[in-house]
Amino acid sequence: MSKSIFYHAGCPVCISAEQDLLNLIDPSNVEVVNFADGKSRIEEAEKAGVKSVPALVTPNGNVLHINFGASMADVKG
Repeated sequence: MSKSIFYHAGCPVCISAEQDLLNLIDPSNVEVVNFADGKSRIEEAEKAGVKSVPALVTPNGNVLHINFGASMADVKG
């Protein structure tokens, strides 16, 4: 089984969502991508359908936008 990918921007809303998510899902099944650590994966997230962060992309390609933290335009700066 592939991992889900949780994309976020490092803001307080995103960090809170990350902590809650990792309490619900086994962390070994989730890859966390924090754009505050580097923006190299923004294009990948956009191609997957991420419109805002925090967002979880499931192994079958569903994008779950969780609580609005920042639009991808804001993330790209």
